[in-house]
Amino acid sequence: MQVRADQLTAQLKRGLRPLYTVWGDEPLLAQEAGDAIRAAARASGCTERQVHTVAGAHFDWSGLLGASQAMSLFSDRQLIEIRIPSGKPGKDGSEAIQRYCQSLSDDVVTLVQLPRLDRTQQSSAWFNALDGAGLMVRVDTIDRKALPQWIAQRLAAQGQRVQDGEAGQNALAFFADRVEGNLLAAHQEVQKLGLLHPAGELTLEQIEAAVLNVARYDVFKLGVAVLSGQVARALRMLDGLQAEGEAAVLVHWTLAEDIRALKRVKDAVAAGKPLPMALREARVWGDKERLFERVVPRLSAAAAAELLVAAQVCDGLVKGLRHTDWPADPWDGLRRLVLLLVQHTAAPRDALPLRLALRA
Repeated sequence: MQVRADQLTAQLKRGLRPLYTVWGDEPLLAQEAGDAIRAAARASGCTERQVHTVAGAHFDWSGLLGASQAMSLFSDRQLIEIRIPSGKPGKDGSEAIQRYCQSLSDDVVTLVQLPRLDRTQQSSAWFNALDGAGLMVRVDTIDRKALPQWIAQRLAAQGQRVQDGEAGQNALAFFADRVEGNLLAAHQEVQKLGLLHPAGELTLEQIEAAVLNVARYDVFKLGVAVLSGQVARALRMLDGLQAEGEAAVLVHWTLAEDIRALKRVKDAVAAGKPLPMALREARVWGDKERLFERVVPRLSAAAAAELLVAAQVCDGLVKGLRHTDWPADPWDGLRRLVLLLVQHTAAPRDALPLRLALRA
C-alpha cells in the first residue's frame, strides 16, 4: 500500500505495521517520515535499534536476514533500519529482500529507506515485495506551485498565519521565491519566524525582514518555467544558476533541447501527424508534454525556425564566439534566448510586454 508523506501520521495512529518503506528525493520530508516511524516504534516498545546500510556489492545480506529473526536481548521488540542509498540492491539483495518480506516477525519493525526510483526500479520484484508486505511512503518534492500552501501549513503548525486576502498571498509568494528548491532551508526559515515573532498574524514586512534568500534552482526545471510563461521566475532562476556557478553551457543545452523538440513536434504536426504521436516520437513526457500541448498550436513554423537560429547563436556565445547582434556576455545571451522563447510560446495577451523587454 502506498501513501503520501502527509498521510503517514494518520496511518501510524491506526496501528504500527511490521514494515515501512520511505522513498523519494526530498531529504527533509524523508527525514521527518523516518522520525515519525521511529517515534511510533519506540512508543510500541522497540527500544533496541539496528541500522544496516547497503553500500557496494559486498553487503552481508545473510547477516541482515539473521538479525531479523534473532530475539532482542534487551527489549521485547526491535527496530531494524535498512538504508539503500543507491536504490539498487543487486541480484543477491533483491532475493534477500523478497525472503525478508516473507518472514516478517511481530517482534520486529523494519524501516527501509530508498532514494527516488525510476519506473524500472518500481517494477522490480524486490520493490513489489516491499509494497505487498508493508506500507510504502512516497516522498515527493514540493514544486513551486504548491510551495506557498506548504509554507502556510508549516506556519499554522506553530500558531502563525499570514494576513488575509491579497496581502497574505503576496507574503507567501515572496517567501516561496526566496526558498524555492531548498525545502530544508524553507523549514528553517519558518522556524526562525516562530522564534522572532509570537503566535498570530505575520505581515509582509516581517517576512521580508526575516526570510533569507536561500533558493536553489534546478537547471532542468528552467524549461518548465519558460514554457509556462513565467518570465520573472525564469529570469530569477537564471540569476540564481549564475550565482551558484552553474555552467552556462549546461543551461544553454537544456533550453536548446526544448527548442529542438518544439521544432521537431511542429514539423511533425505540419506533416499531418497527430500531436500525441509527435510528442511521443520527440520523447516529450511528463510536465513538458502538457506544456507542449498548449504551446505547439500557438507556435508558428517561422517562430520555431527563428528560435532554432537563436539557439545556434547562443551556443556560440557560451563557447566564446561573439555575434554582432547579440550581447557579448553569455548569461545576457541566455536571458535574451529565454525572453525570445517565452515571446513565441506565450499566450497572445502576454506577448506585447515581452516584445518591449526584448527591445529594451
